[in-house]
Amino acid sequence: MGSADSKLNFRKAVIQLTTKTQPVEATDDAFWDQFWADTATSVQDVFALVPAAEIRAVREESPSNLATLCYKAVEKLVQGAESGCHSEKEKQIVLNCSRLLTRVLPYIFEDPDWRGFFWSTVPGAGRGGQGEDDDENARPLAESLLLAIADLLFCPDFTVQSHRRSTDSAEDVHSLDSCEYIWEAGVGFAHSPQPNYIHDVNRMELLKLLLTCFSEAMYLPPAPDSGSTNPWVQFFCSTENRHALPLFTSLLNTVCAYDPVGYGIPYNHLLFSDYREPLVEEAAQVLIVTLDHDSATSASPTVDGTTTGTAMDDADPPGPENLFVNYLSRIHREEDFQFILKGIARLLSNPLLQTYLPNSTKKIQFHQELLVLFWKLCDFNKKFLFFVLKSSDVLDILVPTLYFLNDARADQSRVGLMHIGVFILLLLSGERNFGVRLNKPYSVRVPMDIPVFTGTHADLLIVVFHKIITSGHQRLQPLFDCLLTIVVNVSPYLKSLSMVAANKLLHLLEAFSTTWFLFSAAQNHHLVFFLLEAFNNIIQYQFDGNSNLVYAIIRKRSVFHQLANLPTDPPAIHKALQRRRRTAEPLSRTGSQEGASMEGSRPAAPAEPGTLKTSLVATPGIDKLTEKSQVSEDGTLRSLEPTSQQSSADGSPTAEEPGQAWREQRRLSSASASGQWSPTSEWVLSWKSKLPLQTIMRLLQVLVPQVEKICIDKGLTDESEILRFLQHGTLVGLLPVPHPILIRKYQANSGTAMWFRTYMWGVIYLRNVDPPVWYDTDVKLFEIQRV
Repeated sequence: MGSADSKLNFRKAVIQLTTKTQPVEATDDAFWDQFWADTATSVQDVFALVPAAEIRAVREESPSNLATLCYKAVEKLVQGAESGCHSEKEKQIVLNCSRLLTRVLPYIFEDPDWRGFFWSTVPGAGRGGQGEDDDENARPLAESLLLAIADLLFCPDFTVQSHRRSTDSAEDVHSLDSCEYIWEAGVGFAHSPQPNYIHDVNRMELLKLLLTCFSEAMYLPPAPDSGSTNPWVQFFCSTENRHALPLFTSLLNTVCAYDPVGYGIPYNHLLFSDYREPLVEEAAQVLIVTLDHDSATSASPTVDGTTTGTAMDDADPPGPENLFVNYLSRIHREEDFQFILKGIARLLSNPLLQTYLPNSTKKIQFHQELLVLFWKLCDFNKKFLFFVLKSSDVLDILVPTLYFLNDARADQSRVGLMHIGVFILLLLSGERNFGVRLNKPYSVRVPMDIPVFTGTHADLLIVVFHKIITSGHQRLQPLFDCLLTIVVNVSPYLKSLSMVAANKLLHLLEAFSTTWFLFSAAQNHHLVFFLLEAFNNIIQYQFDGNSNLVYAIIRKRSVFHQLANLPTDPPAIHKALQRRRRTAEPLSRTGSQEGASMEGSRPAAPAEPGTLKTSLVATPGIDKLTEKSQVSEDGTLRSLEPTSQQSSADGSPTAEEPGQAWREQRRLSSASASGQWSPTSEWVLSWKSKLPLQTIMRLLQVLVPQVEKICIDKGLTDESEILRFLQHGTLVGLLPVPHPILIRKYQANSGTAMWFRTYMWGVIYLRNVDPPVWYDTDVKLFEIQRV
């Protein structure tokens, strides 16, 4: 039968289904088989031939027929899994049912009355009608469907290579050990099977259906208590699924082993259409959804030093019930970590390679899923995090992350990408090793829209952060606290900042310490505290190599004097705010010599009008996101969290109970009738007195007269002579006693868990356009907006 006939017959069946007002019996195989037995329709055909309006009409007008359709389609998948799909016809039926369910499920999820349908048992419906096993018959439809998909993903000659020779009889599906059929070499598996296009395509169809099953989460509004587990994921990742381990390993290895460049031959991808990429993308999406687990609310496995003969560390306690999270947290072998890190770094760097020889390499599009996966690895497996920071390999993650942040800074549709990039850097910056690694010289020269500089990876980070703050769009302002917290966390370890980076930091201080900026919002002064803290750390702990920063501080000394003499009287506050109303510009772009951008770079562009984006829930404030720890003499960290209810000496809030800091701000300021926030003298005084200016004032007091003397004596206007003097200068014994180093470490909390859930599903929603699985369905987890 030709494909046109096949489509026509399928469409006829759909029309019959939508026009029948009477229930069709489940036993009427002649009717139901039209949907899957005699047709060969692609997934795109199914989406075109089963319009949304018709699915909804059947759901409302003849619900029993929709229920029977779903039940029969699941039954066919179960039969295929039982028999092992040996004939072409069986394979075709499985694929057709899989596509049909992918089409229909979102419409089941969008209706609250239908949501329980898959979790109910169908009376008298055993496995393919043989009712010998009563408890088997009582399985909810969702469980039967999930177990069938898992079996089908390890089905010889359908989704995996058969190990039998042609003369032998077919492998018995029930006795098959799927650990011998893992899809790709890597963690816990050494053998790399022959690539097989057909198997990849079949796996992809089944993973698409699996992702659609999991997507029920999109139809529930974001709940404050993110303890709500997704029942589909919960069952699929439980011990009920005998393929959980090999499937987890298959997905992880498929992603981490993928090399889009293809054997290093430029332009190779133009000759061969790469069928692996869609599978890798699907695998990455399924993986991050199965790992959606709130680590703040559950016992995570301990990090102990045990090594076992297996790829998974036998940690006790047993850890989370979600086996995928459990397995991920127990990977511990160095070679496995190396494989994962190299794979993720290779894929994240891929879009950067593009820029050297345009179109020479295939440009992957799933970097957001990879960033979520990297986040989950670091969050759930502390040994992996320490491995990442142990060598300069961490810089292979840092550079692409900074590239994405810089590239997306003007694009309203990529706010989520900006957040996850910053969260990853915040997590890394809580570890001393990250700051130390940043001292490695930066020589890669990826074309980026930033000023040219010569220096280290720390300089790169500061220059990119400055670009984000001064030329990103308005919606990034909530991230400023995070960006500067990262700078403070790494500052005690930065051996030598370049002149470009030093000037950028002082330009930020200048912009953030204008009176109108300080007085225009309750939290703005925190940014000044963070910058001063970073300067103090560098002066106290890394003075010797940082003559560029010291010189920049001396040149901009007026900024520090202005802060020390900040006006606090009502008329001055009023006047500063009036000045604000005349200049709507968020931050002064002037006063920072930009210099030419790097060669070959494209300016960061805003989103094209009409670009779709999904809304995100708000992220917790920096005081909820992080936990303060003090670095002791021996380098160990001591948590400072359970302190008394008060603000810390640096004026940024400590762990108060929620709302405490806010109420305090409210008390000290007056809210006008319009609900506009307005500052008072008491409020300004309450934090002005805590500005940590002593170290810098002492430095200026000692060095400024000496520098001025050199200038007068030698008639100098030349920087190099002054820098040479500062390089050999010393402040030993002249500065106040060094303060202890404070690190603000990321801490898991349910606010970020909810943010990750909405962000991840938003990415998956927008990236699945062919077929458009969720478009035009009534999702509740986020809103779809146009830029």
